[in-house]
Amino acid sequence: MHPILRRLDLNLLPVFDALLRHRSVTAAAGELAMSPSALSHALSRLREALADELFVRIGNAMQPTAYAEALAAPVTAALEALTRGLGEARGFDPATSERTFVLAATDYTAFAVLPPLMRRLQHAAPRVRCKVVYSSGRASSEELAAGRIDFGIGYEEDPIAPAPGIESFEWFSDDYVAIAARSHPLIRGSITLDQYLAARHAVVTPWNESSGYIDKVLEKIGHQRDVALHLPSVLAAPFVIGGSELVMTMPRQAALALREAAAIDIMAAPFAIPRYTVKVYGHVRHSRTAAHLWMKDVLMSIRAMRTGSA
Repeated sequence: MHPILRRLDLNLLPVFDALLRHRSVTAAAGELAMSPSALSHALSRLREALADELFVRIGNAMQPTAYAEALAAPVTAALEALTRGLGEARGFDPATSERTFVLAATDYTAFAVLPPLMRRLQHAAPRVRCKVVYSSGRASSEELAAGRIDFGIGYEEDPIAPAPGIESFEWFSDDYVAIAARSHPLIRGSITLDQYLAARHAVVTPWNESSGYIDKVLEKIGHQRDVALHLPSVLAAPFVIGGSELVMTMPRQAALALREAAAIDIMAAPFAIPRYTVKVYGHVRHSRTAAHLWMKDVLMSIRAMRTGSA
């Protein structure tokens, strides 16, 4: 902290700002609902604290000194930031807010959530911004608690107990399907378990895992697949699968969208796989703020439209 801040009454900064804009004690006092004498007294205190005249009368106007001009930009920026922050703490107006929401996601969870979210925001909140950072794993409770991330968008196959302070809700679920090239010499339109196990596979492991969730499911029923390729991103998958004899297992909605980009067939998985669930995570420290409540409502309304419940 700068030593001057230790002795400066911050209530005097609006006086500085008003004088800077109006160049008149009377006009500045009127804006601040003060008497001219009270404002003059506040200016005297400000001059003493900052050891500078700040404003000098030239003709009929109070003109800023060189020091006051140097202070103008940082003081104005600080007051504007405080105004925005205090306003958001009391309420959130999506029509005018320029808030940035930070979302942590993998490429697929971003692919699932962002298109409908951005369509909604461009009309309901035209100045709101979203920043997506790559998720380094399940929602980080430390980053969510600190407010560095507003929401984590993750997937969950097996229900797990949330970390302390973490809240979540299900955004949507999907079933798994197998995909293969339309030109595959052995697999056409459907796939049997024997064909699945005989094929070589590609698997997405965004966090460099040694195996994927499907491998765990197969292990439970006494089988193992031959993984030829680990990919960090699902978006490369259709091009790899469409140009090879590899097989891949992925959520149906991703397969349907990616089929537009490559010549792949979508087939029912030849064994039972629990559904893929995308969840939105937040932290209780921020979950009751107006901005977070609003964004949660937006996400839940999009979820309701996807599931046909609204």
